Amino acid sequence: MISITRLLCGRLGPSDAMRYGHGATAGVREVGGRTVPAVVVWNCTAACNLRCAHCYSESGATTNENELTGDEARALIDDLADLGVRVLLFSGGEPLIRPDVIELGIYAASRGLRPVLSTNGTLITPQMAERIREAGFAYAGVSLDGLAQSNDEFRGVPGAFEQALGGIRNCLAAKVRVGVRFTLSRRTVGDLDNIFDLVRDNNIPRLCVYHLVYSGRGRAMAGDDLSHEEMRRAVETIFRRTEELAAQNAEIEVLTVDNPADGVFLYLQQREIDPARAAETLRLLRANGGNSSGERIGCVSCDGDVFPDQFWRTHILGNVRERRFSEIWNDGDNALLAGLRRRKDHITGRCATCRFFDTCGGGMRARAEAISGDIWAEEPACYLTDDEIHDEE
Repeated sequence: MISITRLLCGRLGPSDAMRYGHGATAGVREVGGRTVPAVVVWNCTAACNLRCAHCYSESGATTNENELTGDEARALIDDLADLGVRVLLFSGGEPLIRPDVIELGIYAASRGLRPVLSTNGTLITPQMAERIREAGFAYAGVSLDGLAQSNDEFRGVPGAFEQALGGIRNCLAAKVRVGVRFTLSRRTVGDLDNIFDLVRDNNIPRLCVYHLVYSGRGRAMAGDDLSHEEMRRAVETIFRRTEELAAQNAEIEVLTVDNPADGVFLYLQQREIDPARAAETLRLLRANGGNSSGERIGCVSCDGDVFPDQFWRTHILGNVRERRFSEIWNDGDNALLAGLRRRKDHITGRCATCRFFDTCGGGMRARAEAISGDIWAEEPACYLTDDEIHDEE
């Protein structure tokens, strides 16, 4: 995640200490000689009441009968807490379909983890919003991919927009910190300005704009991704609207997700008009290190499989029913994890010669593999020009 609000406007966000505070450009946090991810995504169920076109987990109407039980989930939480993981993101499917998700959130919080929700928002009634707050969930990210018609077409169910917006408003009323998650594609980019308006008009404190990842059902959408020039225009819109929100003193945090080129693009623009701000941006980007699959972020599926991140489902690292997550994550014989933690030695193409590799980490390996079949190929969604990535300052 890149905090556009922080880099562009200098405003601190609630998670900035975790995002920029460690100064490790490789993205690895070590405690007692062990690699510790800051965030673990747990897809706690495969069931979902929507049919989103880009769903990386290919979730559907039915529950996976092999999902981790409540006892197995608590054992996972115990292991993550003992390892030193800070954030456990409950995702799906739709996590609120899982009957014990609130109780598991309470348990995670009791073990010192920061539980957060990734939800479509349609099931957040006023009563559910109160339960989410009382359980100690620190944040609920609600997915909206446009206004009414475009969102409902993208998510496959009529009325999903109004239900999700109702869920957001219920969170706001219950004092649950909530945000909007919006995915850029040719099918949704026309609503980008509208989403900014919606966030502003409803005083929603956070907006995360995601770049499309070609994973799960999203693989079929690779052709619907924005061209590089379209990406640049969309990201420039994000910069402009973020500045407008700051000028209006709106307490709204804007982030972009899954394309670290956004931070470099911002730095290059700042360098021309505000060198001091640009230097601080570059320092923070280097401290963050960019993509951290297999390092600072990991994923556990509903049936216990462990992946380098939530989008990259073609490589299973192990299963928590067979070995604890902490053992899998620190297996010195796992070639993929070892490669990811020395990715500069392996990634090829434009990324290998890019002077901003230490701010980017080579981008999303799931996208590279989806397009080329090679996990170490260059990031296909990098929209920076050859001159921009090779021109020495």
